[in-house]
Formats: sequence, C-alpha cells, structure tokens
Amino acid sequence: MKVLVVGGSGFIGTRLVGALREVGHEPSILDLLRSSTFPAVSTIGDVTVPADVEAALTGVDTVVNLAAEHRDDVRPVSRYDAVNVGGARTLVAAAEATGVERIVFTSTVAVYGLGRPRPDESAPTQPFNDYGRTKLEAEDVLKLWAAGDPGRSLRIVRPCVVFGEGNRGNVWTLATQVATGRFRFVGDGANKKSMSYVGNIAAYLAAAVDAGPGVHLTNYADGPDLTTRELVTLMAQQLGVEVSARPIPLPVGILAGRVFDVAARLSGRTFPVSAVRVQKFAAETTVDASAVDRSGFVRPYDIVEGLQRTLAAEFSGVGR
Repeated sequence: MKVLVVGGSGFIGTRLVGALREVGHEPSILDLLRSSTFPAVSTIGDVTVPADVEAALTGVDTVVNLAAEHRDDVRPVSRYDAVNVGGARTLVAAAEATGVERIVFTSTVAVYGLGRPRPDESAPTQPFNDYGRTKLEAEDVLKLWAAGDPGRSLRIVRPCVVFGEGNRGNVWTLATQVATGRFRFVGDGANKKSMSYVGNIAAYLAAAVDAGPGVHLTNYADGPDLTTRELVTLMAQQLGVEVSARPIPLPVGILAGRVFDVAARLSGRTFPVSAVRVQKFAAETTVDASAVDRSGFVRPYDIVEGLQRTLAAEFSGVGR
C-alpha cells in the first residue's frame, strides 16, 4: 500500500516510515523539511498549501497526518488554527480531489483537559489550551469528511506524551534536569502520567493504515501509568545520579512559571519553564487505552524498556 506521511520528517514520522517499510508498505513523506533519514521519498511542502497536499496525495492509498503546531509557546497563537485546523481542511479537500479514502490522524489526549484520571474515548472533551482545542476541531473536520461517503475510513488516534530516542520534548527535558542535578519536584510527585514510547506508537500507526470503513477513535498509551516520583526515580537509577527529595510547593512553582511567562513576552525568548508546563507537570495526565489492548495489538516494547533505550541513547556516560 502507498502511504503518505504528512509531517514524516519529524520524530514520530521518521519511526513510522521505518515501521511502514518493515511491514511491506511504500511510504512517502510531505514535510516542511526534507527527511534526513529517508530523503529519496521526501517532498518539501506545507500541509496548509492545497497544491502541495494534492500533488503529494496523487496515487496514494492512505494518508497519515502527523503535521501539527504542538509546543506550548507557539506565537502567534493563530498558528494553532492555521496548521492544525486549516491543515485538516486542506487535507480533506485534497483527499476528495484525488480519491483518497483512508486517513489516519494523530490527535491528542489534551482534548480531555487536565486532572481527569483515565478518560476513555467516550469521555467528554474539555481542552485546556489552544493545542487541544484545535486538535479537537481538526477531528470534527475529518469526521465531516468521513460522513460524506460510507466507504471512507478515518482512524483518529489520541496519543499521550510520546518519548524516545532523538526527541527533545517534555520527557527529554525532565531527563536532562535529572541528569544535570537541576531537578526539583513540584508538588508531592504522586500524580500519575500516561506515556507512549515512540517505537510502540509507530508500530500501532503502521498497523492502522488499512482500517476498514467508518470512524475509528482510539486513545493510545503504554502502561503501566507511573507517578512522577516513580518516573524520576527510574531515570535517576538508569543515569546513576541522585535527585533532591525536597519538593517545591505547587503554588510557588506556578508563580515561578508566570514570572518566566512575563520574561518571555518582554524579551521574545523562550524558556524551559512556564506556568502551563508547571501545571501539566504536576497534574494527573492519564488516559484509558484499554481499547488498544482489546484490539489485539502487541506492543514491541514495555514502558521501562523504552525509557531505558531512550536514556542510553541520549545520556550515555552520565553519572557513571
């Protein structure tokens, strides 16, 4: 099957293209940047530009849309709407023009909001930021496209935080703080986190490209959920370092984040600390992914092995 991966030059996309090849598909990439791993099948283009998307979709059987504005500090905030929602509109228009009838879309568990333990796919959505809001709006755009023809297939996957080798996201930032001795708990560390290892989510998405007609909605996470304290302890043990056991009270942490927010607005710089990041770090961010288990999908790695592989690749020699 010919599969176009929009955003395929990035962290998840690169692993997905490799996974698609392993199971016999013919992947291609549309991205703002040419893939350094798969340059021969990579085309430079923008998900918000109709001509770029339509050209890339011609002759394709399935499209996987990974392209998104997802960082907490995107400016202007209108970029979330332009890329996440506008990109979805561009994609469905191109799919209609080229006859593509299968779309796989990576949404996010951010559509459920913060502090809601283990919501399943039937839970009400309460996005707390522009990223979650626009991902939810993109889902609606895609569902409207799917409703236009009973033969169309839409697979919506809502992953939790994804980590792995080569990523520079929240888990890497946390591991860096642990490795360098700068980490301090904000709150008591008892809040639980659902996480996804990139090798697993890539394998799951690769298996989703030939879904049958209809709309299929699935949360994705790799269990078991870990408390923040358990996660940091695992990191410290793997890295051979110690962390301070004295926590920073949550209100103090949020206040510090707001100070950095003001500094960011005044200076135009970005900082690793913000009020939203502190709130997300200290919140319960878990999701019910039992539908993945019921589907029969077997994860190639468990969460601890994924974490060990990531730390070994990114922090070799630290603390030992």
